[in-house]
Amino acid sequence: MVAFTHLDPGTDEAVWHADPRLGSLPSIGSELRRSRAHGGNGASSPIAELVVVAAHPDDETLGAAGLMRTVAGAGGRVTVIVATDGERSHPDSPTHSTTRLAALRRSEVEAAVTTVAPAAEIVFLGIGDGTLRQNVAHLTDALAAVVDALAPDARAGAVVVAPWSGDGHSDHSAAAQACADVCAPRGIAHFGYPIWLWHWGRPDDAPWTDAFALDLSADDLEAKRRAIALHASQIAPLSAAAGDEAVVHDGMRAHFERGVEVYIRERTAGERPAGDRSADERPADERAGESMPADWFDDFYRRNEDPWGFETRWYEERKRSILLAALPHRDLGHVLEIGCATGLITRELARRARRVVAVDGAQAALDVARDRVAGRSADDRRAEVTFVHGHVPGDWPAGRYDTIVLSEVGYYLDPDDLSEAIRLMARDLADDGCLVACHWRHPVSEYPQTGDAVHAALRATPGWEATVTHEERDFILEVFSPAPARSVAQREGLV
Repeated sequence: MVAFTHLDPGTDEAVWHADPRLGSLPSIGSELRRSRAHGGNGASSPIAELVVVAAHPDDETLGAAGLMRTVAGAGGRVTVIVATDGERSHPDSPTHSTTRLAALRRSEVEAAVTTVAPAAEIVFLGIGDGTLRQNVAHLTDALAAVVDALAPDARAGAVVVAPWSGDGHSDHSAAAQACADVCAPRGIAHFGYPIWLWHWGRPDDAPWTDAFALDLSADDLEAKRRAIALHASQIAPLSAAAGDEAVVHDGMRAHFERGVEVYIRERTAGERPAGDRSADERPADERAGESMPADWFDDFYRRNEDPWGFETRWYEERKRSILLAALPHRDLGHVLEIGCATGLITRELARRARRVVAVDGAQAALDVARDRVAGRSADDRRAEVTFVHGHVPGDWPAGRYDTIVLSEVGYYLDPDDLSEAIRLMARDLADDGCLVACHWRHPVSEYPQTGDAVHAALRATPGWEATVTHEERDFILEVFSPAPARSVAQREGLV
């Protein structure tokens, strides 16, 4: 998550306006026609069903008022889903309670949306402002209900737009994740509209290769300006008192009163942006079979603070619980975690360990992990946790480890690098230690190996025995120990 405050001046609109990339974006209409033709349904008509997801009231107007007006004007149907009531927009207000702000902001949404799309349906979910990540299933279910109610031909032409996944706000990221989880399996086009990027970012922070434009006519722009003005609680101070300052000050408002709206095509984890070769200048087919390049992970986290949905998906939460339960020791001793990502497993390991060394190649992920572990409660066990920025096997942190965790990492390594990593793990694993390995089983075209291939290599390691094998359609988890390996019951003298 990007650190910023709405009280900052932010990036001047003139900086964005001066960048030629903003004025030369391809049309989102052309992109939709291209993708639908590629998908085989032949649709080239205007959007028939537009679903606009807003994390907070006013997101939909700032980011997508022009698109709503365009679709409505062409006879399409517009549905707006507002996840939270934005009641914490002014947490220190001495004049407005959260209850009053929630009611006020709902009425502002209704007036603003009606200005650009009079027949639009508005769905308020009332999720707590700032808690969307914890309650993302509510939004996911609501969006799924809307799109699943569409007739098959209407669904084929539907488009969902939501706050951009890389916008730097946790509620925006969660909203984007919910939309991805609904849209991807249904083949529905999903675009993100930036809100806070324009404030904290600079032109080089924008993913231009995935960006598309909707040019606004003079009438469209005037209607959008009127709609924005109806969000009075955000664009003007609630009062002259401290704590009642405008959230969308004039400098930020200028980003949304330009003659173009920008939409970014959201991608699934593992999918590289079209034309983006920042991680390696060679084409993908020239890199086939090689370990993923080092800066691929930094680039991925730069675009999305939680690119794999570790914090929002039940799949990920459940898998973590299975992994932690599979570890045979209550006291994990000295732990090495290879690929700690944002520290969700690291934090749990630290509760059962004496020391944890957590390695990851993405500095952005390590920064989140460090903050997460530092924020442990006083009741948590105070294991020593060391974070290492590096890539295995080249940056191997030598030591003697009682527990090694290799979760969702092995398939990024080519066979030679994986073989070297296994050699180092075998060398540094304690005689009575264990290695837990867990990997996604479905193939990803860019990854040099599959999860099943990784586990086949682990099973072939001389001197190791598996004490746990948990296999599902989606992932495989195994625990290995040096022979003769002992099960949990054997360790406790039950057999």
